[in-house]
Amino acid sequence: MSYTALYRKFRPQTFDDVKGQDHIVTTLKNQVASGRTSHAYLFCGTRGTGKTTIAKILAKLVNCENPTPSGPCCKCDSCKAIAEGTSMNVIEIDAASNNGVDNIREIIEEVSYSPVGGKYKVYIIDEVHMLSTGAFNALLKTLEEPPSYAMFILATTDVHKIPITILSRCQRYDFKRIGIDTISARMRELADIEGLKVEDKALKYIAKMGDGSMRDSLSLLDQCVAFNFGSELTYDKAIDILGSVDNSVFSNLLELIIKDDIIGAVNLLEEIVMQGRELVQFVTDFTWYLRNLMLVKSCDDGYIEDVLEVSSEHLERLREEAKQIEINTIFRYIDIFSELSSRIKYASQKRIIIEMTLIRLCRPQMDTGSEDVLERVRQLEKKVENGITVTAVAPATSGGQVPQQEKKKPMLSPEAISASLADLALHWPSISSMVEAPLTGTYLKGSKASVGENNVFFICVPEEFQANHLREPGRMADISALLDEHMGGEHVDFEIKTFDKTRRFNEQYVDIDAIKDLIPGLTVTTE
Repeated sequence: MSYTALYRKFRPQTFDDVKGQDHIVTTLKNQVASGRTSHAYLFCGTRGTGKTTIAKILAKLVNCENPTPSGPCCKCDSCKAIAEGTSMNVIEIDAASNNGVDNIREIIEEVSYSPVGGKYKVYIIDEVHMLSTGAFNALLKTLEEPPSYAMFILATTDVHKIPITILSRCQRYDFKRIGIDTISARMRELADIEGLKVEDKALKYIAKMGDGSMRDSLSLLDQCVAFNFGSELTYDKAIDILGSVDNSVFSNLLELIIKDDIIGAVNLLEEIVMQGRELVQFVTDFTWYLRNLMLVKSCDDGYIEDVLEVSSEHLERLREEAKQIEINTIFRYIDIFSELSSRIKYASQKRIIIEMTLIRLCRPQMDTGSEDVLERVRQLEKKVENGITVTAVAPATSGGQVPQQEKKKPMLSPEAISASLADLALHWPSISSMVEAPLTGTYLKGSKASVGENNVFFICVPEEFQANHLREPGRMADISALLDEHMGGEHVDFEIKTFDKTRRFNEQYVDIDAIKDLIPGLTVTTE
């Protein structure tokens, strides 16, 4: 006989077997016992929380010949037929593949026929939000006034996509994500039945990876047991199999970020990639790690021990790490990684995006938000506390005389600066390629140069998003250093602009209208 997956083999058959949805189970049991069942139910919730399972148990219970306080008897002919999927009274429909008007019209035609050998004709429509607008409209009248023997159970993971006209005709039940303790306890129960050797810590970790879904957790347990068949499934093995990262790696990464060690952080990410870890899961887990750190930093110890589902050793390590970082800094890190979580799922270059984020964490001066400015201030305060000072006035010599300041290089005349800037604009395509920062050089590709009034150097790029990136403080500093270097140390005022389509540029990308009068005798060729 072929192997049956754990989530299918141990699918709940009665309400007492359902875990984590007590508020729904109790209500439905009381409705059936008192004869106050509704004609239409809407089950909402994330995947693997028991929507379809409870729908089938309810369908069995309303048709059961010998119902019990815990639900259907599972022994009568009606219960057996429904469990085997051969009952004529329970019709399951997958709206994802049967979402047209014709599919709903077939249901409407069948509703007119009475149930065979049972009390109710139950229609379970899974992923009902996938129905087309026409299909919803066709279902409306029947859903509002069905025959007395008809019951509709609609299940969905995206309730906001369902028309309000459908919502108003159903009793709505919201399924909660199942807690880690509840999932791990259920997996321990099933592992004992199956004779599987699994560490409790490994079960807790698998339950956490299931993200509130019993089905996902059992599937992950199946995967880990299959890979580790014949030996005990430990916590470390579960991490290796699921491609996750141990908490010690997060501690090391946080330490590198606090020290502003970009090279160390990027090298650590390289190790994670080479180990074959899933980068999306890495971002999610590190965000969760920062959340735990935030709670440790801001809540009482008694509350923390109840809320955080971590080992005592890990909790003690979190307490030590929380002493090294300010709560506002943790908030900034969580904000940045939350933004990263929404971007990385659909990104083609996940590693590069994570590297950019790590650099942002280590270099708050690259960002201009209020939190980033505060972070820079905190870093400066920390440096001052550590004894790093800046000398504002030169000390006096032994003779009591203040040494002469180094003579400044004489400034060039405005005419000389104009001529030099015009020459700089002529050679801008080759000069812009010399910028050392890779990202700055990338955004400068295709740029053109010109000189405006008061010797302001204009760098023009084709698109506004390029201009916005180049206007960031870090990249403005890169460009300023490049211009000053080619002007012999003379400071250059410059602005980043987008192309003005009405201006004339020659084959060397110089704005002719801006520089034609700057250098006497200068000859340029027009397009």
